[in-house]
Amino acid sequence: MPDLPSLLHPRPTARQRVLAASAWLAAALAAFGIGTVATPPAHAASSPSSVYTAPNPQPAYGATASEVLATLEVKGRAPKTGYERSQFGSGWVDVDRNGCDTRNDMLNRDLTGIVYVNSVPCKVASGTLADPYTATTIAFLRGTTTSDDVQIDHVVALSDAWQKGAQQLTYEQRVAFANDPLNLQSTDGPTNQQKGDGDAATWLPPSRAFRCEYVARQISVKATYELWVTQAEHDAMALILTDCPGQPAPTNQTSPDAALEPAPEPQPASELPLVTPGAYCSTEGALGVSSTGVVYTCKTSETDARLRWRQ
Repeated sequence: MPDLPSLLHPRPTARQRVLAASAWLAAALAAFGIGTVATPPAHAASSPSSVYTAPNPQPAYGATASEVLATLEVKGRAPKTGYERSQFGSGWVDVDRNGCDTRNDMLNRDLTGIVYVNSVPCKVASGTLADPYTATTIAFLRGTTTSDDVQIDHVVALSDAWQKGAQQLTYEQRVAFANDPLNLQSTDGPTNQQKGDGDAATWLPPSRAFRCEYVARQISVKATYELWVTQAEHDAMALILTDCPGQPAPTNQTSPDAALEPAPEPQPASELPLVTPGAYCSTEGALGVSSTGVVYTCKTSETDARLRWRQ
Protein backbone atom coordinates (compact mmCIF):
# COMPACT_ATOMS: atom_id res chain seq x y z
CA MET A 1 0.00 0.00 0.00
CA PRO A 2 1.46 3.39 -0.98
CA ASP A 3 2.27 5.80 1.81
CA LEU A 4 0.12 8.89 2.45
CA PRO A 5 2.57 11.52 1.04
CA SER A 6 2.65 9.75 -2.31
CA LEU A 7 -1.15 9.85 -2.50
CA LEU A 8 -1.26 13.56 -1.69
CA HIS A 9 1.67 14.49 -3.93
CA PRO A 10 1.91 11.93 -6.77
CA ARG A 11 5.30 11.60 -8.45
CA PRO A 12 5.38 13.65 -11.73
CA THR A 13 5.60 11.72 -14.97
CA ALA A 14 8.70 11.81 -17.17
CA ARG A 15 6.90 14.16 -19.63
CA GLN A 16 5.92 16.54 -16.85
CA ARG A 17 9.50 16.63 -15.59
CA VAL A 18 10.79 17.48 -19.11
CA LEU A 19 8.23 20.26 -19.57
CA ALA A 20 9.06 21.72 -16.15
CA ALA A 21 12.79 21.67 -16.92
CA SER A 22 12.19 23.33 -20.31
CA ALA A 23 10.13 26.08 -18.73
CA TRP A 24 12.80 26.68 -16.09
CA LEU A 25 15.54 26.85 -18.76
CA ALA A 26 13.56 29.28 -20.94
CA ALA A 27 12.93 31.54 -17.95
CA ALA A 28 16.60 31.46 -17.02
CA LEU A 29 17.72 32.32 -20.56
CA ALA A 30 15.17 35.11 -20.79
CA ALA A 31 16.44 36.58 -17.55
CA PHE A 32 19.88 36.95 -19.17
CA GLY A 33 18.46 38.17 -22.50
CA ILE A 34 19.72 35.22 -24.52
CA GLY A 35 18.29 32.27 -26.37
CA THR A 36 14.97 33.88 -27.23
CA VAL A 37 13.71 35.49 -30.42
CA ALA A 38 11.13 38.24 -30.17
CA THR A 39 8.05 37.61 -32.23
CA PRO A 40 6.50 40.77 -33.59
CA PRO A 41 2.94 41.20 -32.37
CA ALA A 42 0.18 40.54 -34.86
CA HIS A 43 -1.58 43.65 -36.08
CA ALA A 44 -4.96 44.21 -34.58
CA ALA A 45 -7.85 44.47 -36.98
CA SER A 46 -8.41 48.03 -38.14
CA SER A 47 -11.21 49.74 -36.29
CA PRO A 48 -13.81 51.90 -38.02
CA SER A 49 -12.14 54.92 -36.42
CA SER A 50 -8.66 54.18 -37.82
CA VAL A 51 -7.19 57.11 -39.76
CA TYR A 52 -4.95 56.29 -42.71
CA THR A 53 -2.87 59.30 -43.69
CA ALA A 54 0.64 59.91 -45.00
CA PRO A 55 3.27 61.41 -42.70
CA ASN A 56 3.76 64.38 -45.07
CA PRO A 57 1.61 66.36 -47.49
CA GLN A 58 2.25 65.72 -51.17
CA PRO A 59 4.82 68.00 -52.89
CA ALA A 60 4.04 71.68 -53.29
CA TYR A 61 2.09 72.78 -56.34
CA GLY A 62 4.45 73.68 -59.17
CA ALA A 63 7.47 71.77 -57.84
CA THR A 64 9.40 69.78 -60.43
CA ALA A 65 10.36 66.16 -59.96
CA SER A 66 14.05 67.11 -60.08
CA GLU A 67 13.57 69.62 -57.26
CA VAL A 68 11.80 67.07 -55.08
CA LEU A 69 14.38 64.39 -55.90
CA ALA A 70 17.06 66.70 -54.51
CA THR A 71 15.30 66.62 -51.13
CA LEU A 72 15.28 62.81 -50.80
CA GLU A 73 17.83 61.19 -48.53
CA VAL A 74 20.34 58.95 -50.30
CA LYS A 75 21.60 55.89 -48.44
CA GLY A 76 21.85 52.13 -48.65
CA ARG A 77 19.03 49.64 -48.68
CA ALA A 78 18.06 48.25 -45.24
CA PRO A 79 17.60 44.49 -44.70
CA LYS A 80 14.29 42.99 -45.78
CA THR A 81 14.00 41.30 -42.38
CA GLY A 82 10.45 41.30 -41.04
CA TYR A 83 8.76 42.22 -44.31
CA GLU A 84 5.30 40.76 -44.86
CA ARG A 85 2.47 42.01 -47.04
CA SER A 86 0.35 42.23 -43.88
CA GLN A 87 2.64 44.99 -42.60
CA PHE A 88 0.81 47.20 -45.13
CA GLY A 89 -2.69 45.98 -44.33
CA SER A 90 -4.77 43.01 -45.34
CA GLY A 91 -5.14 43.36 -49.10
CA TRP A 92 -7.21 46.14 -50.61
CA VAL A 93 -9.22 48.12 -48.08
CA ASP A 94 -11.67 50.99 -48.22
CA VAL A 95 -9.44 53.65 -46.69
CA ASP A 96 -11.57 56.57 -47.86
CA ARG A 97 -14.80 54.90 -46.68
CA ASN A 98 -16.63 55.48 -49.95
CA GLY A 99 -18.00 51.92 -49.85
CA CYS A 100 -15.59 50.68 -52.52
CA ASP A 101 -12.24 48.91 -52.01
CA THR A 102 -9.07 50.44 -53.43
CA ARG A 103 -8.66 47.99 -56.33
CA ASN A 104 -12.10 48.88 -57.68
CA ASP A 105 -11.44 52.58 -57.02
CA MET A 106 -8.37 52.32 -59.28
CA LEU A 107 -10.22 50.38 -61.97
CA ASN A 108 -12.88 53.10 -61.90
CA ARG A 109 -10.20 55.77 -62.27
CA ASP A 110 -8.10 54.12 -64.99
CA LEU A 111 -10.58 52.21 -67.18
CA THR A 112 -13.07 53.48 -69.72
CA GLY A 113 -16.29 51.96 -71.00
CA ILE A 114 -16.94 50.52 -67.55
CA VAL A 115 -19.73 48.05 -66.88
CA TYR A 116 -20.53 47.35 -63.23
CA VAL A 117 -21.40 44.06 -61.60
CA ASN A 118 -24.66 45.55 -60.30
CA SER A 119 -26.47 48.87 -59.95
CA VAL A 120 -23.90 50.15 -57.41
CA PRO A 121 -21.12 52.07 -59.24
CA CYS A 122 -18.24 50.27 -57.55
CA LYS A 123 -17.31 46.73 -58.55
CA VAL A 124 -16.12 46.72 -62.15
CA ALA A 125 -17.27 43.83 -64.33
CA SER A 126 -15.55 44.95 -67.53
CA GLY A 127 -13.83 47.90 -69.14
CA THR A 128 -10.88 48.98 -71.27
CA LEU A 129 -7.45 50.04 -70.04
CA ALA A 130 -5.12 52.27 -72.02
CA ASP A 131 -2.04 50.90 -70.25
CA PRO A 132 0.63 53.59 -69.81
CA TYR A 133 3.34 51.04 -68.94
CA THR A 134 3.08 49.15 -72.22
CA ALA A 135 1.29 51.69 -74.46
CA THR A 136 -1.24 48.98 -75.31
CA THR A 137 -4.99 48.62 -74.91
CA ILE A 138 -6.20 45.84 -72.62
CA ALA A 139 -9.73 44.56 -72.28
CA PHE A 140 -10.61 43.84 -68.66
CA LEU A 141 -13.16 41.17 -67.80
CA ARG A 142 -13.81 40.16 -64.22
CA GLY A 143 -13.44 36.41 -63.70
CA THR A 144 -11.37 33.75 -61.97
CA THR A 145 -9.07 33.35 -64.99
CA THR A 146 -9.24 36.88 -66.43
CA SER A 147 -9.17 39.43 -63.57
CA ASP A 148 -5.38 39.24 -63.32
CA ASP A 149 -5.04 40.47 -66.91
CA VAL A 150 -5.22 43.92 -65.32
CA GLN A 151 -3.38 44.34 -62.03
CA ILE A 152 -2.86 47.32 -59.73
CA ASP A 153 0.84 48.15 -59.48
CA HIS A 154 2.37 49.83 -56.45
CA VAL A 155 4.51 52.41 -58.25
CA VAL A 156 6.89 52.24 -55.30
CA ALA A 157 6.78 48.54 -54.42
CA LEU A 158 5.86 47.58 -50.86
CA SER A 159 9.05 45.56 -50.34
CA ASP A 160 11.18 48.38 -51.73
CA ALA A 161 9.47 50.83 -49.37
CA TRP A 162 10.02 48.48 -46.42
CA GLN A 163 13.75 48.49 -47.09
CA LYS A 164 13.91 52.27 -47.53
CA GLY A 165 12.14 53.73 -44.53
CA ALA A 166 8.65 52.21 -44.27
CA GLN A 167 9.75 50.13 -41.27
CA GLN A 168 9.73 53.40 -39.32
CA LEU A 169 6.19 54.34 -40.37
CA THR A 170 3.18 53.51 -38.23
CA TYR A 171 0.94 50.66 -39.32
CA GLU A 172 -1.78 53.14 -40.34
CA GLN A 173 0.71 55.11 -42.45
CA ARG A 174 1.79 51.93 -44.22
CA VAL A 175 -1.85 51.06 -44.97
CA ALA A 176 -2.26 54.58 -46.40
CA PHE A 177 0.85 54.03 -48.53
CA ALA A 178 -0.43 50.72 -49.92
CA ASN A 179 -3.79 52.27 -50.85
CA ASP A 180 -2.73 55.76 -51.97
CA PRO A 181 -3.88 56.51 -55.55
CA LEU A 182 -0.65 58.47 -56.07
CA ASN A 183 1.21 55.17 -55.64
CA LEU A 184 -1.17 53.00 -57.68
CA GLN A 185 -1.55 52.34 -61.39
CA SER A 186 -3.68 49.82 -63.29
CA THR A 187 -1.48 47.96 -65.74
CA ASP A 188 -0.86 44.80 -67.70
CA GLY A 189 -0.67 41.80 -65.35
CA PRO A 190 2.43 40.08 -66.79
CA THR A 191 4.29 43.42 -66.89
CA ASN A 192 3.47 44.04 -63.24
CA GLN A 193 4.75 40.56 -62.34
CA GLN A 194 7.95 41.24 -64.26
CA LYS A 195 8.56 44.40 -62.25
CA GLY A 196 8.34 42.62 -58.89
CA ASP A 197 9.79 44.92 -56.22
CA GLY A 198 12.25 46.64 -58.56
CA ASP A 199 13.13 50.30 -58.16
CA ALA A 200 14.08 52.77 -60.90
CA ALA A 201 17.62 51.38 -61.01
CA THR A 202 16.40 47.88 -61.91
CA TRP A 203 13.06 48.33 -63.69
CA LEU A 204 11.30 50.93 -65.81
CA PRO A 205 8.08 50.72 -67.85
CA PRO A 206 8.60 49.28 -71.34
CA SER A 207 6.98 52.41 -72.82
CA ARG A 208 9.71 55.05 -72.86
CA ALA A 209 7.09 57.77 -73.28
CA PHE A 210 5.81 57.11 -69.75
CA ARG A 211 9.14 56.87 -67.93
CA CYS A 212 9.35 60.54 -66.95
CA GLU A 213 5.90 60.49 -65.39
CA TYR A 214 6.58 57.12 -63.76
CA VAL A 215 9.79 58.29 -62.10
CA ALA A 216 8.15 61.57 -61.07
CA ARG A 217 5.39 59.63 -59.31
CA GLN A 218 7.95 57.51 -57.46
CA ILE A 219 9.68 60.68 -56.31
CA SER A 220 6.44 62.27 -55.08
CA VAL A 221 5.49 59.07 -53.25
CA LYS A 222 8.87 58.80 -51.55
CA ALA A 223 8.76 62.43 -50.44
CA THR A 224 5.22 62.04 -49.09
CA TYR A 225 6.07 58.90 -47.08
CA GLU A 226 9.59 59.84 -45.91
CA LEU A 227 11.31 57.10 -47.91
CA TRP A 228 14.87 57.30 -49.11
CA VAL A 229 16.57 56.28 -52.36
CA THR A 230 19.78 54.37 -52.97
CA GLN A 231 22.55 56.05 -54.93
CA ALA A 232 21.90 53.85 -57.96
CA GLU A 233 18.19 54.61 -57.78
CA HIS A 234 18.83 58.35 -57.45
CA ASP A 235 21.15 58.34 -60.44
CA ALA A 236 18.67 56.37 -62.57
CA MET A 237 15.90 58.83 -61.72
CA ALA A 238 18.10 61.84 -62.46
CA LEU A 239 19.11 60.34 -65.81
CA ILE A 240 15.48 59.81 -66.85
CA LEU A 241 14.60 63.37 -65.85
CA THR A 242 17.31 64.83 -68.10
CA ASP A 243 14.90 64.10 -70.96
CA CYS A 244 12.13 66.10 -69.23
CA PRO A 245 13.77 68.71 -66.94
CA GLY A 246 10.48 70.49 -66.23
CA GLN A 247 8.54 67.32 -65.39
CA PRO A 248 6.16 68.30 -62.56
CA ALA A 249 6.05 66.31 -59.36
CA PRO A 250 2.54 64.81 -59.17
CA THR A 251 0.58 66.26 -56.27
CA ASN A 252 -2.90 66.89 -54.96
CA GLN A 253 -1.88 70.39 -53.83
CA THR A 254 -3.59 73.26 -55.62
CA SER A 255 -2.27 76.56 -56.88
CA PRO A 256 -2.23 79.34 -54.27
CA ASP A 257 -3.99 81.46 -56.88
CA ALA A 258 -6.84 78.99 -57.28
CA ALA A 259 -8.89 80.72 -54.59
CA LEU A 260 -8.61 84.00 -56.51
CA GLU A 261 -9.97 82.59 -59.77
CA PRO A 262 -13.59 83.51 -60.48
CA ALA A 263 -16.10 80.72 -60.16
CA PRO A 264 -17.25 79.31 -63.50
CA GLU A 265 -20.61 80.40 -64.83
CA PRO A 266 -23.26 77.78 -63.99
CA GLN A 267 -24.44 75.70 -66.93
CA PRO A 268 -28.01 74.57 -67.51
CA ALA A 269 -28.41 70.99 -66.28
CA SER A 270 -29.44 69.92 -69.79
CA GLU A 271 -25.97 70.86 -71.11
CA LEU A 272 -23.97 69.15 -68.37
CA PRO A 273 -22.15 65.86 -69.00
CA LEU A 274 -23.61 62.68 -67.50
CA VAL A 275 -21.51 61.58 -64.52
CA THR A 276 -21.45 58.80 -61.93
CA PRO A 277 -21.73 60.10 -58.33
CA GLY A 278 -18.59 59.29 -56.36
CA ALA A 279 -16.52 58.46 -59.45
CA TYR A 280 -13.12 60.11 -59.99
CA CYS A 281 -12.89 63.26 -62.10
CA SER A 282 -10.02 65.44 -63.31
CA THR A 283 -11.11 69.10 -63.50
CA GLU A 284 -11.76 70.70 -60.13
CA GLY A 285 -14.94 72.75 -60.12
CA ALA A 286 -16.43 71.06 -63.18
CA LEU A 287 -20.13 70.28 -63.08
CA GLY A 288 -21.98 67.14 -64.13
CA VAL A 289 -25.41 65.66 -63.82
CA SER A 290 -26.37 62.17 -62.68
CA SER A 291 -28.85 59.90 -64.44
CA THR A 292 -31.45 61.07 -61.91
CA GLY A 293 -30.93 64.74 -62.75
CA VAL A 294 -28.89 65.71 -59.66
CA VAL A 295 -26.05 68.17 -60.32
CA TYR A 296 -22.60 67.16 -58.96
CA THR A 297 -19.32 69.06 -58.67
CA CYS A 298 -15.82 67.73 -59.25
CA LYS A 299 -14.16 68.48 -55.90
CA THR A 300 -12.32 67.16 -52.86
CA SER A 301 -13.68 66.78 -49.35
CA GLU A 302 -12.41 67.35 -45.83
CA THR A 303 -11.43 63.68 -45.53
CA ASP A 304 -10.48 62.87 -49.13
CA ALA A 305 -8.07 64.98 -51.20
CA ARG A 306 -8.97 63.20 -54.43
CA LEU A 307 -11.27 64.77 -57.00
CA ARG A 308 -14.61 63.01 -57.20
CA TRP A 309 -18.14 63.89 -58.33
CA ARG A 310 -19.75 65.14 -55.13
CA GLN A 311 -22.74 67.21 -54.08
